[in-house]
Amino acid sequence: MYVVTGGAGFIGSNIAHGLEAAGLGPVAVIDRLRDGVKWRNVAKRDLFDIVHPDNAMTFLEAHAGAVTAIIHMGAISSTTETDADKIMDNNFRFTMQLWHWCASNRVRFIYASSAATYGDGTQGFDDDADGAALATLHPMNPYGWSKHLFDRRVAAMIDEGDRLPPQWVGLKFFNVYGPNEYHKGGQQSVVAQTYPHAQNEEAAVLFRSHHPDYEDGGQLRDFIWVGDCVDIVLWLLDNEGVSGLFNCGTGHARSFADLARAVYAAKGTEPLIEYVDTPLQIRDKYQYFTEAKMDRLRSAGYDKPMTELEDGIATYVRDFLDTDDPYR
Repeated sequence: MYVVTGGAGFIGSNIAHGLEAAGLGPVAVIDRLRDGVKWRNVAKRDLFDIVHPDNAMTFLEAHAGAVTAIIHMGAISSTTETDADKIMDNNFRFTMQLWHWCASNRVRFIYASSAATYGDGTQGFDDDADGAALATLHPMNPYGWSKHLFDRRVAAMIDEGDRLPPQWVGLKFFNVYGPNEYHKGGQQSVVAQTYPHAQNEEAAVLFRSHHPDYEDGGQLRDFIWVGDCVDIVLWLLDNEGVSGLFNCGTGHARSFADLARAVYAAKGTEPLIEYVDTPLQIRDKYQYFTEAKMDRLRSAGYDKPMTELEDGIATYVRDFLDTDDPYR
Protein backbone atom coordinates (compact mmCIF):
# COMPACT_ATOMS: atom_id res chain seq x y z
CA MET A 1 0.00 0.00 0.00
CA TYR A 2 1.12 3.53 -0.80
CA VAL A 3 -0.09 6.26 1.55
CA VAL A 4 -0.26 9.81 0.19
CA THR A 5 -0.80 12.52 2.78
CA GLY A 6 -2.34 15.63 1.29
CA GLY A 7 -3.50 13.19 -1.37
CA ALA A 8 -6.60 15.22 -2.18
CA GLY A 9 -4.52 18.36 -2.60
CA PHE A 10 -2.73 19.62 -5.68
CA ILE A 11 0.56 17.73 -5.91
CA GLY A 12 -0.69 14.84 -3.77
CA SER A 13 -3.67 14.08 -6.01
CA ASN A 14 -1.42 14.11 -9.07
CA ILE A 15 0.88 11.64 -7.31
CA ALA A 16 -2.11 9.43 -6.49
CA HIS A 17 -2.99 9.49 -10.20
CA GLY A 18 0.62 8.65 -11.11
CA LEU A 19 0.69 5.69 -8.73
CA GLU A 20 -2.56 4.35 -10.15
CA ALA A 21 -1.42 4.86 -13.75
CA ALA A 22 1.81 3.00 -12.98
CA GLY A 23 -0.12 0.05 -11.57
CA LEU A 24 1.09 0.70 -8.03
CA GLY A 25 -1.30 0.30 -5.16
CA PRO A 26 -3.53 0.09 -3.35
CA VAL A 27 -3.42 3.83 -2.60
CA ALA A 28 -4.72 5.40 0.60
CA VAL A 29 -5.13 9.16 0.96
CA ILE A 30 -4.78 11.07 4.21
CA ASP A 31 -6.36 14.52 3.90
CA ARG A 32 -9.13 16.89 4.90
CA LEU A 33 -11.81 17.20 2.21
CA ARG A 34 -13.87 19.87 4.01
CA ASP A 35 -16.92 21.28 2.20
CA GLY A 36 -15.40 22.67 -1.01
CA VAL A 37 -14.51 21.10 -4.35
CA LYS A 38 -11.34 19.39 -3.16
CA TRP A 39 -13.01 15.98 -3.30
CA ARG A 40 -13.07 16.28 -7.09
CA ASN A 41 -9.27 15.99 -7.14
CA VAL A 42 -9.60 12.31 -6.20
CA ALA A 43 -13.07 11.53 -7.57
CA LYS A 44 -11.59 9.48 -10.44
CA ARG A 45 -9.19 7.48 -8.27
CA ASP A 46 -9.75 3.90 -7.09
CA LEU A 47 -8.67 4.47 -3.49
CA PHE A 48 -8.28 2.04 -0.62
CA ASP A 49 -9.44 4.70 1.84
CA ILE A 50 -9.55 8.44 2.54
CA VAL A 51 -8.46 9.07 6.11
CA HIS A 52 -8.83 12.25 8.15
CA PRO A 53 -5.42 13.42 9.46
CA ASP A 54 -6.65 13.12 13.06
CA ASN A 55 -6.96 9.37 12.44
CA ALA A 56 -3.72 8.99 10.49
CA MET A 57 -1.61 7.25 13.12
CA THR A 58 -4.43 4.84 14.04
CA PHE A 59 -4.83 3.95 10.36
CA LEU A 60 -1.10 3.42 9.92
CA GLU A 61 -0.87 1.17 12.98
CA ALA A 62 -3.78 -0.90 11.71
CA HIS A 63 -2.05 -1.41 8.33
CA ALA A 64 1.59 -1.35 9.41
CA GLY A 65 2.53 -4.58 7.64
CA ALA A 66 0.99 -3.48 4.35
CA VAL A 67 2.47 0.00 3.88
CA THR A 68 5.34 0.19 1.37
CA ALA A 69 5.87 3.95 1.39
CA ILE A 70 4.42 7.16 2.74
CA ILE A 71 4.51 10.07 0.31
CA HIS A 72 3.97 13.03 2.61
CA MET A 73 2.62 16.04 0.70
CA GLY A 74 0.19 17.24 3.35
CA ALA A 75 0.94 20.66 4.84
CA ILE A 76 -0.34 24.14 5.38
CA SER A 77 1.25 25.46 2.21
CA SER A 78 0.06 29.06 2.17
CA THR A 79 3.01 31.43 2.25
CA THR A 80 0.73 34.09 3.74
CA GLU A 81 -0.48 32.00 6.72
CA THR A 82 0.54 33.80 9.91
CA ASP A 83 -0.55 31.31 12.60
CA ALA A 84 2.88 29.81 13.34
CA ASP A 85 1.51 27.45 16.03
CA LYS A 86 -0.91 25.94 13.50
CA ILE A 87 1.89 25.65 10.94
CA MET A 88 4.20 23.94 13.43
CA ASP A 89 1.58 21.36 14.39
CA ASN A 90 0.81 20.49 10.78
CA ASN A 91 4.12 20.97 8.99
CA PHE A 92 6.67 19.96 11.60
CA ARG A 93 5.27 17.86 14.43
CA PHE A 94 3.04 15.69 12.24
CA THR A 95 5.94 15.18 9.82
CA MET A 96 8.12 14.09 12.74
CA GLN A 97 5.47 11.56 13.79
CA LEU A 98 5.40 10.09 10.30
CA TRP A 99 9.20 10.02 10.08
CA HIS A 100 9.56 8.10 13.35
CA TRP A 101 6.76 5.71 12.39
CA CYS A 102 8.45 4.97 9.06
CA ALA A 103 11.82 4.47 10.77
CA SER A 104 10.32 2.07 13.32
CA ASN A 105 8.29 0.13 10.76
CA ARG A 106 10.92 0.09 7.98
CA VAL A 107 8.70 2.04 5.59
CA ARG A 108 10.05 4.35 2.91
CA PHE A 109 9.37 8.08 3.36
CA ILE A 110 9.22 10.81 0.72
CA TYR A 111 8.26 14.24 1.98
CA ALA A 112 7.63 17.71 0.59
CA SER A 113 10.13 20.37 1.49
CA SER A 114 10.01 23.67 -0.40
CA ALA A 115 12.03 26.23 -2.31
CA ALA A 116 10.69 28.66 0.29
CA THR A 117 13.44 27.30 2.56
CA TYR A 118 15.95 29.31 0.50
CA GLY A 119 14.56 32.63 1.67
CA ASP A 120 15.49 35.58 -0.52
CA GLY A 121 17.91 33.44 -2.52
CA THR A 122 21.06 35.32 -1.56
CA GLN A 123 22.58 32.02 -0.37
CA GLY A 124 21.78 30.34 -3.67
CA PHE A 125 19.58 27.34 -4.43
CA ASP A 126 21.91 24.42 -3.71
CA ASP A 127 20.11 21.43 -2.16
CA ASP A 128 22.98 20.63 0.19
CA ALA A 129 21.58 18.52 3.05
CA ASP A 130 24.55 19.10 5.36
CA GLY A 131 23.53 20.72 8.63
CA ALA A 132 26.09 23.52 8.33
CA ALA A 133 24.90 24.38 4.81
CA LEU A 134 21.26 24.36 5.89
CA ALA A 135 22.09 26.70 8.76
CA THR A 136 23.02 29.43 6.27
CA LEU A 137 19.48 29.58 4.85
CA HIS A 138 16.94 32.05 6.21
CA PRO A 139 13.31 31.51 5.13
CA MET A 140 11.16 34.62 5.00
CA ASN A 141 7.78 33.26 6.15
CA PRO A 142 6.46 30.72 8.69
CA TYR A 143 5.68 28.17 5.98
CA GLY A 144 9.23 28.18 4.60
CA TRP A 145 10.65 28.14 8.13
CA SER A 146 8.58 25.08 9.11
CA LYS A 147 9.85 23.15 6.10
CA HIS A 148 13.41 24.29 6.74
CA LEU A 149 13.17 23.29 10.40
CA PHE A 150 12.31 19.73 9.42
CA ASP A 151 15.13 19.57 6.85
CA ARG A 152 17.52 20.64 9.60
CA ARG A 153 16.06 18.11 12.03
CA VAL A 154 16.67 15.33 9.50
CA ALA A 155 20.30 16.45 9.11
CA ALA A 156 20.70 16.37 12.90
CA MET A 157 19.14 12.91 13.21
CA ILE A 158 21.52 11.59 10.57
CA ASP A 159 24.51 13.14 12.38
CA GLU A 160 23.32 11.68 15.68
CA GLY A 161 23.00 8.19 14.22
CA ASP A 162 19.26 7.92 14.80
CA ARG A 163 17.25 5.18 13.17
CA LEU A 164 16.17 6.28 9.67
CA PRO A 165 13.51 5.07 7.25
CA PRO A 166 15.00 2.58 4.74
CA GLN A 167 14.64 5.30 2.10
CA TRP A 168 14.10 8.96 2.89
CA VAL A 169 13.79 11.80 0.42
CA GLY A 170 12.93 15.47 0.86
CA LEU A 171 11.83 17.29 -2.29
CA LYS A 172 12.27 21.06 -2.41
CA PHE A 173 9.41 21.93 -4.74
CA PHE A 174 9.79 25.13 -6.74
CA ASN A 175 6.83 26.81 -8.55
CA VAL A 176 4.59 23.90 -9.50
CA TYR A 177 1.64 24.32 -11.87
CA GLY A 178 -0.92 21.92 -13.30
CA PRO A 179 -4.37 20.37 -12.86
CA ASN A 180 -6.16 19.94 -9.52
CA GLU A 181 -4.95 23.20 -8.00
CA TYR A 182 -8.34 24.91 -8.33
CA HIS A 183 -9.26 24.66 -4.63
CA LYS A 184 -6.24 26.79 -3.70
CA GLY A 185 -7.87 30.14 -4.49
CA GLY A 186 -5.32 32.93 -4.44
CA GLN A 187 -2.54 30.38 -3.94
CA GLN A 188 -3.13 28.83 -7.38
CA SER A 189 -0.29 29.07 -9.86
CA VAL A 190 -0.04 32.18 -12.00
CA VAL A 191 -0.89 29.93 -14.96
CA ALA A 192 -4.31 29.11 -13.50
CA GLN A 193 -4.87 32.72 -12.48
CA THR A 194 -3.93 34.05 -15.92
CA TYR A 195 -6.06 31.58 -17.87
CA PRO A 196 -9.47 33.27 -17.29
CA HIS A 197 -8.04 36.58 -18.55
CA ALA A 198 -6.72 34.93 -21.70
CA GLN A 199 -10.00 33.07 -22.16
CA ASN A 200 -11.94 36.34 -22.03
CA GLU A 201 -9.32 38.25 -24.07
CA GLU A 202 -8.68 40.52 -21.11
CA ALA A 203 -5.39 41.69 -19.67
CA ALA A 204 -3.53 39.46 -17.26
CA VAL A 205 -2.42 41.14 -14.05
CA LEU A 206 1.19 40.75 -12.88
CA PHE A 207 3.18 42.46 -10.15
CA ARG A 208 5.22 45.49 -11.07
CA SER A 209 8.94 45.21 -10.32
CA HIS A 210 10.28 47.19 -7.37
CA HIS A 211 13.86 46.10 -8.02
CA PRO A 212 16.17 48.07 -10.33
CA ASP A 213 17.63 44.91 -11.89
CA TYR A 214 14.28 43.53 -13.07
CA GLU A 215 11.80 45.04 -15.49
CA ASP A 216 8.07 44.69 -14.92
CA GLY A 217 7.19 41.07 -15.60
CA GLY A 218 10.88 40.18 -15.64
CA GLN A 219 10.85 38.59 -12.19
CA LEU A 220 12.15 35.04 -12.60
CA ARG A 221 10.91 31.75 -11.21
CA ASP A 222 11.64 28.08 -11.77
CA PHE A 223 8.21 26.94 -12.98
CA ILE A 224 7.78 23.14 -13.02
CA TRP A 225 4.96 21.11 -14.59
CA VAL A 226 3.34 18.89 -11.96
CA GLY A 227 3.79 15.86 -14.21
CA ASP A 228 7.55 16.23 -13.86
CA CYS A 229 7.18 16.19 -10.06
CA VAL A 230 5.17 12.98 -10.31
CA ASP A 231 7.79 11.42 -12.58
CA ILE A 232 10.49 12.21 -10.02
CA VAL A 233 8.48 10.59 -7.21
CA LEU A 234 7.84 7.46 -9.30
CA TRP A 235 11.54 7.27 -10.18
CA LEU A 236 12.45 7.48 -6.51
CA LEU A 237 10.04 4.65 -5.73
CA ASP A 238 11.81 2.61 -8.42
CA ASN A 239 15.20 3.44 -6.88
CA GLU A 240 15.00 2.59 -3.20
CA GLY A 241 18.73 3.10 -2.75
CA VAL A 242 18.43 6.85 -3.41
CA SER A 243 17.99 8.98 -0.31
CA GLY A 244 18.62 12.66 0.34
CA LEU A 245 17.36 16.18 -0.01
CA PHE A 246 16.76 17.19 -3.63
CA ASN A 247 15.50 20.22 -5.50
CA CYS A 248 12.38 19.62 -7.57
CA GLY A 249 12.51 22.21 -10.34
CA THR A 250 13.60 22.47 -13.95
CA GLY A 251 16.94 24.18 -13.40
CA HIS A 252 15.89 26.96 -15.78
CA ALA A 253 14.29 30.19 -14.51
CA ARG A 254 11.69 31.91 -16.68
CA SER A 255 9.93 35.25 -16.32
CA PHE A 256 6.33 35.83 -15.34
CA ALA A 257 5.91 37.67 -18.64
CA ASP A 258 7.07 34.51 -20.47
CA LEU A 259 4.51 32.52 -18.53
CA ALA A 260 1.66 34.92 -19.30
CA ARG A 261 2.54 35.01 -23.01
CA ALA A 262 2.54 31.20 -23.06
CA VAL A 263 -0.99 31.08 -21.62
CA TYR A 264 -2.28 33.47 -24.29
CA ALA A 265 -0.45 31.51 -26.99
CA ALA A 266 -2.09 28.31 -25.78
CA LYS A 267 -5.46 30.04 -26.16
CA GLY A 268 -4.48 31.43 -29.57
CA THR A 269 -4.94 35.07 -28.53
CA GLU A 270 -2.66 38.08 -28.39
CA PRO A 271 -1.04 38.62 -24.97
CA LEU A 272 -2.32 41.48 -22.84
CA ILE A 273 -0.56 42.28 -19.57
CA GLU A 274 -1.17 44.95 -16.95
CA TYR A 275 1.05 45.59 -13.94
CA VAL A 276 0.07 46.48 -10.38
CA ASP A 277 2.23 47.32 -7.39
CA THR A 278 3.35 44.37 -5.29
CA PRO A 279 1.32 44.58 -2.04
CA LEU A 280 3.24 46.28 0.75
CA GLN A 281 2.72 43.37 3.15
CA ILE A 282 4.76 41.03 0.95
CA ARG A 283 6.97 43.49 -0.93
CA ASP A 284 9.98 43.19 1.39
CA LYS A 285 9.75 39.38 1.28
CA TYR A 286 9.29 39.08 -2.47
CA GLN A 287 11.69 36.80 -4.37
CA TYR A 288 12.86 38.16 -7.71
CA PHE A 289 14.77 35.06 -8.76
CA THR A 290 14.54 31.33 -8.07
CA GLU A 291 16.28 28.58 -10.02
CA ALA A 292 16.79 25.05 -8.80
CA LYS A 293 20.23 23.50 -8.97
CA MET A 294 19.43 20.03 -10.24
CA ASP A 295 22.93 18.52 -10.16
CA ARG A 296 22.33 16.28 -7.13
CA LEU A 297 19.21 14.64 -8.53
CA ARG A 298 20.88 14.20 -11.92
CA SER A 299 23.96 12.71 -10.24
CA ALA A 300 21.70 10.30 -8.38
CA GLY A 301 20.58 8.96 -11.77
CA TYR A 302 17.45 10.88 -12.75
CA ASP A 303 17.87 11.61 -16.45
CA LYS A 304 14.40 12.40 -17.80
CA PRO A 305 14.16 15.85 -19.48
CA MET A 306 12.01 18.47 -17.78
CA THR A 307 8.98 19.85 -19.60
CA GLU A 308 9.52 23.22 -21.27
CA LEU A 309 7.30 25.98 -19.89
CA GLU A 310 5.43 26.54 -23.16
CA ASP A 311 4.80 22.80 -23.58
CA GLY A 312 3.57 22.34 -20.02
CA ILE A 313 1.24 25.32 -20.24
CA ALA A 314 -0.10 24.17 -23.62
CA THR A 315 -0.90 20.75 -22.13
CA TYR A 316 -2.49 22.32 -19.06
CA VAL A 317 -4.71 24.60 -21.13
CA ARG A 318 -5.60 22.10 -23.87
CA ASP A 319 -6.19 19.00 -21.74
CA PHE A 320 -7.58 20.54 -18.57
CA LEU A 321 -8.40 24.26 -18.30
CA ASP A 322 -10.10 24.40 -21.70
CA THR A 323 -12.30 21.37 -21.06
CA ASP A 324 -15.61 20.74 -19.32
CA ASP A 325 -13.80 18.59 -16.74
CA PRO A 326 -10.47 20.16 -15.73
CA TYR A 327 -9.65 17.52 -13.11
CA ARG A 328 -7.06 14.79 -13.57
